[in-house]
Amino acid sequence: MLSAALEPLKRAIYRVAGVNRDEEQGWRAFTLSMLGFSAACFASLYGLLRLQGVLPLNPQGFDAVAPELAFNTAVSFIINANWQAYGGETTMSHLTQMLGLTNNNFLDSAVATALAIAVIRGIARGGSKTIGNFWVDMTRATLYLYLPLLICLALAFVAFGTPQTLQGSVDVTTLEGVRQTISLGPVASQEAIKLIGTNGGGFFNANSAHPFENPNVASNMLQAWAMLVVPVALVFAFGRMVGDARQGRALLYAMAAFFLVGLAVLYRAEAAGDPLLHALGVDFSMGNWEGKDLRFGQAGASLFAAATTGAGTGAANATYDSMTPIGGAVNPSFLLIGCITPGGVGTGLYDMLVMSIVAIFIAGLMVGRTPEYLGNKIEVREMKLVMYALLVSPVFVLGFAMASAIGKFALDNLGNAGPHGLTEILYAFAATATDNGSAFGGINANSSWFNNSTAAAMLAGRHLHGIPVLALAGSLAAKTRAAHSAGTFPTDGALFVGLLISVIVIVGLLTYIPGLALGPILETLLMRAGKTF
Repeated sequence: MLSAALEPLKRAIYRVAGVNRDEEQGWRAFTLSMLGFSAACFASLYGLLRLQGVLPLNPQGFDAVAPELAFNTAVSFIINANWQAYGGETTMSHLTQMLGLTNNNFLDSAVATALAIAVIRGIARGGSKTIGNFWVDMTRATLYLYLPLLICLALAFVAFGTPQTLQGSVDVTTLEGVRQTISLGPVASQEAIKLIGTNGGGFFNANSAHPFENPNVASNMLQAWAMLVVPVALVFAFGRMVGDARQGRALLYAMAAFFLVGLAVLYRAEAAGDPLLHALGVDFSMGNWEGKDLRFGQAGASLFAAATTGAGTGAANATYDSMTPIGGAVNPSFLLIGCITPGGVGTGLYDMLVMSIVAIFIAGLMVGRTPEYLGNKIEVREMKLVMYALLVSPVFVLGFAMASAIGKFALDNLGNAGPHGLTEILYAFAATATDNGSAFGGINANSSWFNNSTAAAMLAGRHLHGIPVLALAGSLAAKTRAAHSAGTFPTDGALFVGLLISVIVIVGLLTYIPGLALGPILETLLMRAGKTF
């Protein structure tokens, strides 16, 4: 039905853009197309932010966004992170919110989806020099996936009470008799794509804790579903494209294991409350309520936090900075393993496939056989590309975190000292390097150091990580697929799922154990001794 309705529009887009839908690209051309498109999106969004003060649809008269903040925001919204070092309702005009931020939420999600589809083609094909067409894949993702879902979800949010208007603000008298100005705007449309596209950038500074973005418990559940639906659907799409649905389910089982364990730990820690308050005789039957909304409770906040950090969205309906150390440690742990539970749209899937290749390589070493994944022999070139991709995040996360932990230029912008402050730093760079963009809190993100360093982490996390992944797809596509034999390691059963989970823990999480030990783990021990930060 959608194909028939949208085919004329799709053909018009191809004709205007000069795209030949039947012409495929090798991985190099695909990569150059992605980089060129991202550069064009950056330039247009940066220009819009800098010229905001003289452009229309600015009912509140906001000035141009400052250069460093505009640079950080433009980078953030072209690579799906949506890291926000500003308050949307006090900084961005309606034109910027719609044409700049909401529009790029569509485009960066489509780019990530196109990358994932290209990687799947590389694995599924044999003896091919091409992995698809970037422009065709991106257009299809926008028209057939994100646009229909956005319309349905935005209408649902409007029904729940989320505003969708071009009015700037309204003045009201509160119950206490005080005059208050309440910001309004085209919230529902941005809210829908922020979730469906796992972007996370909210219209308001409070994000999904704001009643206009997340009005009630029903909308909260819908938002959690919206963050997970496309990443999970892409895993099933992987199974269909490689011709074996069990392969997709195996990946999903591993993703679900991390998600469910993390959710259980997070909820248990928050429901147990603060032991220091327990010692003072405070009733702890309701758990830790600091930084949480009474509408959603411990369960709603925990589910949302696990979904947003596991899915790469970055939205928030609670303050992570106010969580217990163990509860708060779950969120960065999801980020540090690569945001693959189930990850962002596209990024979670292709990062899980990278981890799968590592698992297969280790299995091959153990049995003395050339490793194969779905008929593709994993050789020296493939493992080099995998290592390049895996090393990007640790280099930038740990490198910038180290500089921030010792530099006065960063420490002056921290809200807390000690292990809690270290967690704030580690989380900031983990969120930006993994295209998540959520904020732990407690940091003055709109400072020169953090504006530039987080922007560098975001660019590296998308492009320096994505390029070797696309090269890997091209290398696998060119290989002749080997026939399945009795000696082929099965990748659709419990043994592979267990091996994959072990590899993710060892390769992903253990890399950051020193940071977690000096941050939330140490804070837990000190809290039990009566010391807080």
